[in-house]
Amino acid sequence: MVRLQKLALAKGFARKNSGWLVAAALGFALICAPAAHGQQTQPSGNQPRPTQTGPSSGPQSSPIAGAQQQLYTVTGQNDAAVTQDSYKGSVVEGKSTGTMIDLPLDDAIKRGLRNNLGVILQGAAQKNANGQRLEELQALLPTVTGAASINVQQVNLAAYGLKFPGLNPIAGPFQVVDFRAYLTQNLVNVSALQNYIAAKHNFAAAKLTAEDARDLVVLTVGNAYLLCVADEARVEAVSAELATSKVTLDQAVAAHEAGTSPKLDVLRAQVDYQNEQQTLISAKNQLAKDKLALSRAIGLPLDQDYRLTDEVPYAAFNDIDPQATVEQALKSRKDLAASGEKVKAAGAQKTSAWAYQLPVVSFSGDFGDLGQTPGHSHSSYSATGQVTVPILQIAKTKGQEDVAGAQYDQARARLADQAQQVNADVRDSLLDIQAAAKLVEATHSNVELAKEALSEAQQRFKAGVSDNLPVSQAQAQTEQANDQYISALYQHNIAKLSLARALGAAQTNYKDYLGGK
Repeated sequence: MVRLQKLALAKGFARKNSGWLVAAALGFALICAPAAHGQQTQPSGNQPRPTQTGPSSGPQSSPIAGAQQQLYTVTGQNDAAVTQDSYKGSVVEGKSTGTMIDLPLDDAIKRGLRNNLGVILQGAAQKNANGQRLEELQALLPTVTGAASINVQQVNLAAYGLKFPGLNPIAGPFQVVDFRAYLTQNLVNVSALQNYIAAKHNFAAAKLTAEDARDLVVLTVGNAYLLCVADEARVEAVSAELATSKVTLDQAVAAHEAGTSPKLDVLRAQVDYQNEQQTLISAKNQLAKDKLALSRAIGLPLDQDYRLTDEVPYAAFNDIDPQATVEQALKSRKDLAASGEKVKAAGAQKTSAWAYQLPVVSFSGDFGDLGQTPGHSHSSYSATGQVTVPILQIAKTKGQEDVAGAQYDQARARLADQAQQVNADVRDSLLDIQAAAKLVEATHSNVELAKEALSEAQQRFKAGVSDNLPVSQAQAQTEQANDQYISALYQHNIAKLSLARALGAAQTNYKDYLGGK
């Protein structure tokens, strides 16, 4: 995302013996005046919110540190078993190769679509919904069962009070062999039919939700990848800042040894240099942790070393009509369509609850071969038609209708709210893209101005016109401007990726949005 710009900036600073320095830490504040702190960038909507981009002395000083913990709100999830955290996990695929591998964004997303836990759980939910549909379908289909039995029996007639002179009261033993098939069929059962229709709509909703889960995986993996790219940009930036701090420290030491600069300048420069070392350690640690989070999301073994190969540079996004974009999202969002199917399912359940008071017409019959032995038997059969009519179950029927009616009203309300949420997602993403684009322009200008101010301060100190306090302050301002620039670039790309998700096109068109449109 930002590697193209950061490399150009780093090379420019190196040529001028300057760099991006981190803001003054607490020890530096005890020696000289504190540097001005930057403002937080607060994108609206459901985007990840980077941490404060100004100077920081804490261990987590990355401009995007903690962004994964503040991941956007995932909308459209109807299965309680599949939570936002599910998309951060995965099933590990393969074993570590023991060597460094290249990981382009396309490969990361493909791995996520295969191994991400959210996709796997949604696939299992789809299978579960299909199983329930088949169970409800069976109530409408003929049910045939078979049985074979051999019954051997001896009866004591005297035990039943049957005593006849000269007749042995013990009858038997004798046997009966029976081979039989049984058939049952509901001919008219409105409630069972509506239950099947409801299960059919629930299955359709589960399929749509599983498709929507793939968009969410693209958004999650894309965010994790962009976060690692931004972390790499920060590591390289801080490395350049550390080199510039070393140059400033060497100048202060040389000036002090020449007797043209006080010891305070050396101490101040040394504190700046050590602060940069600490910041570089923190930046590398944050990059390692975010790469582990990316590995978790795509099913890569955690001990597998890899390098990111996609830079995802800044690309402007053309203005589009918000209303037309919202209408497109309402037609294409799979999670919204899934909620529509759930409304239909709830409507069928409501009809089914009412239909419990209707008669049920069924048929049952059997046909078999009955006799003492298979060779001495004869066919036999029975057929029964039955009409079952509920007569007095008013409370049960009314209660079922109320429950089903309440669930139907809830489903309709959720659908209406979700349509508004899709509307808000699209508009939030568009606003974030516009705001981030302006931030990129403003922060890039700040970087150029900070570079110029730092160069001027270094020249004045080298010429002995002033001490190195202005150099330290200029270095802090340069670091702050650079952090804000990296953060703005990250926000711009993640806002475009979020727009692709809001339109239901993240899986198929994410490249178009990250590359500009």
